[in-house]
Order: sequence, then structure tokens, then C-alpha cells
Amino acid sequence: MKISIQVRDYGTMIAELYPEKAPQTVENFLGLIDRGFFDGLIFHRIIAGFMIQGGGYDEDMRHKDAPSIYGEFASNGFAQNDLRHTRGVLSMARTMIPNSASSQFFIMHDAAPHLDGQYAGFGCVIEGLDVVDAIATVPTDYQDCPRFPVVIERICRLGE
Repeated sequence: MKISIQVRDYGTMIAELYPEKAPQTVENFLGLIDRGFFDGLIFHRIIAGFMIQGGGYDEDMRHKDAPSIYGEFASNGFAQNDLRHTRGVLSMARTMIPNSASSQFFIMHDAAPHLDGQYAGFGCVIEGLDVVDAIATVPTDYQDCPRFPVVIERICRLGE
């Protein structure tokens, strides 16, 4: 199963989703896609050499909320998700509470093994890593927020 992530002024990323690794996470993400939830939201946290995070705020930094889901990762008792946080992997952002993921996701700019088993990886960028690289190098403020909005124009399913 593949999705397209179209980012204004940067291009398009194509990602595979892995329901066999994180079924509820993929189902939740696809449900949000089908509702157009991500359209117009931004990548609001960007750390070069680590990850780019989006899916929770619009260009005016207004929070867009979604219900929380169960955290499908090893340290939360979900052993079947053995996806490593390597370059291009999509994973769910969360607070310190294991079951607090909702809509915010991040894409790995580089490997971060310390996240393995701690966050629900659920897919991987298979085309457009140059887009990830370009976004990862935008100027940010002291809170890792881009100085100019990096807007997700649309996320959609492919080939269905």
C-alpha cells in the first residue's frame, strides 16, 4: 500500500505503509488521509540529521487534534513491530504517554536507533528522499520550527 505526500515548493514523496507491522496505526493514518485531515498542515518540527515532523499544526500554528490510538511498539507490549528507525521511515509522534499518538508523524532524515521499539514505525519513503533532505535543511528557530511554513498540500492513497 502506497501514499503520496505532496509538499508545497518541495515536491512529492512516495511512501509504503506496513499494516503487518502496525495495523491500527496504518488504519488510523489512512482514515485521516481519506478525510483530508493533513491537507494544509505543516512540518512544524525539523531537525537536520534526525527527522521532520508534521501532521498537527496549520500555517498559523493552530493545533489540529485527532483522537489518540494505541502505541504499536515493543516497549508498549507490541512485539510484532520490529521496524527500525532508519532513513526514510515514517513513525508516529507521541508524548511521554505510550498511547498518545494521534495524527502527528515524523519521517527519519537519518537513522536513530534509540527510537527503535519506542515509537510506532509504520512506513517508509521509497521515492523522494531528496524532498526529505531539502526540508531537513530549512532554517529553523530555537524550537526547531521552520522560519517559513513547510506546507503539506495533500496526502493521498496511490493505486487503489
